[in-house]
This record gives sequence, C-alpha cells and structure tokens, in this order.
Amino acid sequence: MYLIGIDIGSTSTKVAVFNKNDQKFTELFLRPTGFSGVKIADEIYEILKEKNYFPSFITATGYGRVSVKYANFTTTEILCHALGANFLFPKDCTVIDVGGQDTKAIKIVANRPEDFIMNDKCSAGTGKFIEVMANRLGIDINELYTTAKKNLNIKLSSTCTVFAESEIISLMANGVDKTQIAYGIIDSSAQKVASLTKRLENEIYFLSGGLSRVSLFKNLLANHLQREVFTDENAIFCGAMGASLIGLKKEKS
Repeated sequence: MYLIGIDIGSTSTKVAVFNKNDQKFTELFLRPTGFSGVKIADEIYEILKEKNYFPSFITATGYGRVSVKYANFTTTEILCHALGANFLFPKDCTVIDVGGQDTKAIKIVANRPEDFIMNDKCSAGTGKFIEVMANRLGIDINELYTTAKKNLNIKLSSTCTVFAESEIISLMANGVDKTQIAYGIIDSSAQKVASLTKRLENEIYFLSGGLSRVSLFKNLLANHLQREVFTDENAIFCGAMGASLIGLKKEKS
C-alpha cells in the first residue's frame, strides 16, 4: 500500500510516495506544471500507473489540487507544508516557503502548526517577482541565481514588482552589469520575505520550496532574519510529503 502526496504548484508539481509497509518514502519526483493543472494531473496518474504504485491512497494539495480527480482526499497547503517540514526537520521552528504565487510562514510548536501568515495579493517576495525580474534582464531564472554577483551599491528600493521593474530598466540604461542587478533582485526578495515573517519571529527557521535549493537566497534570508536558516535537500517536496503523511492518517482511520 502506498500513500501518495501530489502538490500541484504554479511552477512545478511535486510527488511523494510513502510505502506503508516499509514506513518510509520510497520516491520523490517533480515535473513542470505547465499551463494546465488537469493535464499534469493526468500525466502524474500515468507515471504512477507505470511504476505500479496502485493500490494507493492519494492526497492532493497546492493550488491545482482540484485538478487531481482521482485523489482520495484534498487539503490545503499550510498543514501539508508544516507536516512535511517537520518530518525533515523535527524541531520547533518557523517554516518559510516561497512559492511561485505566494509566500507562507508557518510557526511549528510541538510538531504541529500553531500559526501562519501569507503574503497579500502583491507578488513581491514570491517566485513570480524573481521570474518577472529575470525576464526583464533577458535571462532565465536559473542563470539569475548562478551569475549573481555582490555589489552593495546596487539595491532595489521598491518591493512592488511594477516599480522594481522600472528600477531595473533604469539600472540597465545606466550600464550596470546584469549579474549585479541579479544580486539586487535576490536580496530584495529575501528582504521582503524576512519582513513578512517578522510576526512569526523565531530562533530557528527552516526554508522549504524551490528556493531552498538556492544557497544565495538562503544566506541572504539568514542575514535579514539575523538567524541561521536550515533546509534539507528534499525541502522542495515538503508539501507533497506532508500530503502523503496526512493520507497515512486518513487511511488508518
């Protein structure tokens, strides 16, 4: 019996497979979400079938969870991310997840989410902010992360995506190197996320989501929080892992 969590985000879809007999995760994988939640959900179903992961109990989460018609259960991201993060990092802490469309901070006490906060409707401090800025520079988002070079004189004062884009146009017009602007973009995003998280201030932070794989963002976030930020190589799968663990409880009941 497998407990499968599917987390359909705006950028990527993560899948976690928990083997009930072995009591451990046997596979984690992701695919680009693309333009259609329904299409990626159907693709994931075919992959699971090819891998002989049925019978299973499937829990779907993320903004595209309604697209997983074959799910046994659907639930919101907050609890899934909290449980997944606590599985990887079982300490009282504040979990920070920077998604493509939103940013979440979840305070965990005694292995349970105690409080949470999300960004408002503005895209500042989300993956979308970084994506828009990378497009303005004419580079892809991975290139932005890998080429960023520190220049303390280059800072983006606007956290608003529209105004920040105007600042970048001005910097480019003045001949500032793209790599230095890239650093300013990542630093601006880290500062915005730290500011959002302030209400759930903590001694320990854990970074999940796609940006957990970007060491520069993690380090800049730690600087702005003035605390060490922990993560895990599988932190991008926290939502899907948490969904699997919820499925384990549901299946037992």
